[in-house]
Formats: sequence, C-alpha cells, structure tokens
Amino acid sequence: MIPVVHHPDYVAESPPGSRYRWGKNGIVRDLLAGMGDAIDWHGCVSMPRVWIEAVHDDAYVAEVIEARVPPHKERRIGFAVTPSMALRAQAVPGGTYAAARLAMERGYAANTAGGSHHALADTGAGYCVFNDLAIAAHRLVDEGTCERVLVVDVDVHQGDGTASLLAGRTGLATYSIHADRNFPARKAVSTLDVPLSDGVGDDEYLTTLEATLVPLIDSFAPTLLLYQAGVDPFAGDRLGRLALTQAGLNERDRWVGRLARARGLPIASALGGGYGDLLDVARRHVASIVAVAEGTGIVRHA
Repeated sequence: MIPVVHHPDYVAESPPGSRYRWGKNGIVRDLLAGMGDAIDWHGCVSMPRVWIEAVHDDAYVAEVIEARVPPHKERRIGFAVTPSMALRAQAVPGGTYAAARLAMERGYAANTAGGSHHALADTGAGYCVFNDLAIAAHRLVDEGTCERVLVVDVDVHQGDGTASLLAGRTGLATYSIHADRNFPARKAVSTLDVPLSDGVGDDEYLTTLEATLVPLIDSFAPTLLLYQAGVDPFAGDRLGRLALTQAGLNERDRWVGRLARARGLPIASALGGGYGDLLDVARRHVASIVAVAEGTGIVRHA
C-alpha cells in the first residue's frame, strides 16, 4: 500500500479570472481512490502559523491568512488569495510535513498537493503562496525530527523560492534540475543547480540526473529526501521546455525511489507542476506517485 496524505482544503474553487485550475488536486484524489486498497489514506492538520512564520515574513503570513494580499502580490502569484485559498495555503505545508513523518516510518509517502517552490519570504509567485517544501524541511530539522533534509526538485522550473528560503540554514540543502531558459527569469542559487538546454529528452536527462544527484547525496548525507516531483518536464507540457516522454518521467521517478532505497533514505513527495489538460496532468501525477513507490519497493513494478 502507498501512504498518501490528503486534506479537503486542497480542492478549492478557482478564483475568478485565474489561469491556474485547482481541479487537478481533486482529480488526483479521485484517480488514487480508484486504485482501491493500493492506497493507504492519511489526513493531516494545517501547518501552525509559527512554523510558517519561521520561513516567511510575519507581515506576508498575516496578509495570506487574513485574505488581504495586496494586488501587486496577487499578480505575482497569479490568482486572488480568497479565504478558501488562504485555508489551502495553510493546509498544503501540513500535508508535506505529514508525508515526511509518514515516510520516516514507511520509507515513502506522497502528498496529493504541494511543491510550491516559487514562494519567497515576503510574497508568493508562480502559482505558489506558501513554500511547503521550505516550511516542512525547516520544521523537521528545527524540531529535531531529522538531522539533515535534502530537497530534490525535478520540476521544469527552478526551485528559486526553496533555494532562497533555505540558503544558509543548518542541516538543509537544495537540488534543482530544470530548463535553464524557463521561469523564473532570475534564478536563485541552490546548493546544486543543474540547468538544462531546451529540448533535452529522456536519455540525456536521466544521465545528467544520476551524474549530479548521486554525488550531492553522498556528500551531504541527508537523513530524508523531500521530492518535488513536477511532471512538467513532459514533452507536451504547456509551460515546459524539455522533452521527456511518459516512460522517461516514470523512469526518473522510479530511479529516484531506487536511489533513496539503496541509501536507506526515507522519501516524501509533493506534486509540483504540470500544465495542460487536467485529466492528462492528473494521470501523470498519479503515475509519478506510483513510480516512486515502485522504486522504493513499496509496490511492485507492473
């Protein structure tokens, strides 16, 4: 059984005029539910405000929680932060944290949302409000649950927010493999950045991933991996610039799972990006969750 974390507030109505459609979280939930006993469902609680404020500025946290984010920040985020969006923003980091705690017990667990890697200290950006990866990683180390956490980000866009929020913090490191010419225009500095040229396909991508991630894991020696499993490196993704096939995405996720297992590392995943037809994107996210689980040995590869 695959441990999966879900919160009802993940599925929120899209704000008027939003180009981002939250419906994929509901479809991911429904597709996973259709797998029956293969999924071991877990709830979570919203992240306490004190832990959100440990990585985001207090004033910005108040703006979000009180649903009074100024228009210039909402434009940067890409949608209005309504009361339902504010609840969602607090629930998602709680889910990523809960998945990490589950992974430490079970080897792997997935959050059905999250991967909001563009959110910065004083503002959201790129459809991200609070940075669940940074919040969860910081809390896990600060409270003594984990000694060292590595955020592994394979989204087609650089994890600029995660890199900036976790830079210089003890016991935390960031890895980002992404399309160099894609959003954001101004990149942050991760512990290790791996920029790729447009059009990179399966073979080059997988070779580069192995050549760069393995040495970082061996040198940093994390005790937990937080995996931002964006599916937007897919060749047909609306906002991607890479050219992975579905088979390539599956092998990427399976390989990361195998690597975690070989090093004896628990791994928790968050959805990350994926843009296009909602059902197609949701299916890719579900395939990602299953592939990581196969790599870790929780389920057998079909």
